[in-house]
Amino acid sequence: MIYKYKIAMNITTTLPKHLVDLLAKKANELNMPKNKLIEKALTVYLENIEKAEYAKSYQMAGDDLDVMMVAEEGMQDYWKQLKDTNEE
Repeated sequence: MIYKYKIAMNITTTLPKHLVDLLAKKANELNMPKNKLIEKALTVYLENIEKAEYAKSYQMAGDDLDVMMVAEEGMQDYWKQLKDTNEE
């Protein structure tokens, strides 16, 4: 998860002209400073990367027989607990 910090830092970067032009155009359309648009776009991008990594880890875990066996054992315990609760 991406967290907002109150401390701001300056960075210097070089971008292709067409991106700078698109940034200026979109910032103008949204009536938003370019730095805020960059901040929002970068935040969304980094969150999407994090979500993709999370999904990939689950996909990899699904292919791991040891992980699947542990999960199945956990489900058996869970179903037993549910059954015991219903019988009370």
